[in-house]
This record gives sequence, C-alpha cells and structure tokens, in this order.
Amino acid sequence: MAVQHSEAFEKLVASIKPHITEISIAKVLEYKESKRDFVFIDVREDHEWVEGRAIGAIHLGRGIIERDIEKVVPSKDQEIVLYCGGGYRSALSADNLQKMGYTNVLSMAGGIRAWRERELPEDKG
Repeated sequence: MAVQHSEAFEKLVASIKPHITEISIAKVLEYKESKRDFVFIDVREDHEWVEGRAIGAIHLGRGIIERDIEKVVPSKDQEIVLYCGGGYRSALSADNLQKMGYTNVLSMAGGIRAWRERELPEDKG
C-alpha cells in the first residue's frame, strides 16, 4: 500500500534528491552477490523492521541514525546503502549522513516496497 505524503514533505525530498545518489535494487543485489564491502541499513521505524526487512540489513531507524551512525560505521568512507519504505526517508537520511562527513552513501530506490514487489528474501521477527 502506497503512503500518501504531504506536498511539503514531497518538496523537501525533491530538494535533496539532486544532492544524493540513488542505487537500484538490481545494483544492491549485484553488491550482495559479489560480496562487496558495504553496510546495508534499514532506516524505517521499529515496528516496520519487526514486520520484515531485506536479508542482510541492519537497523538504524531514521530517528536515531544521526546519533548512532558513528558507533556502527566509524569510517566516513565506508560504503553505505540505506533503504526505507519507498525511498523518501532513506534519501533524507543519506543527505544528513553526507552532511556529517560520510562520503559514500547511497539510497536504495523504491525501498522495501520495491524489494517485496520483486519477491526478494526477507528476515522476519
């Protein structure tokens, strides 16, 4: 089910999209298959995480990612792929991490909804 976003929220995300890099699910799958060294982070809310998440992801919700990222990913040049429900919150998180000095942050286009549409594996619980 697609979430209806407010016009102001849509404008905010549109304003930061030119400043971040999006990555396709196909490219994320290539990264995983080739055992590329990247950190895969789900930025959704706790209740969304519990319902299911992409295989191999760790959880740093949007509300705490800026506070906790340096503990989880101390290297500012580590490749990070973020995702959320549909790509909006991960885009906002990517922008903030870049402002914090992270140089290799990507936002997965389509989020978990697109992941599920492709029937890709998830962890549950």
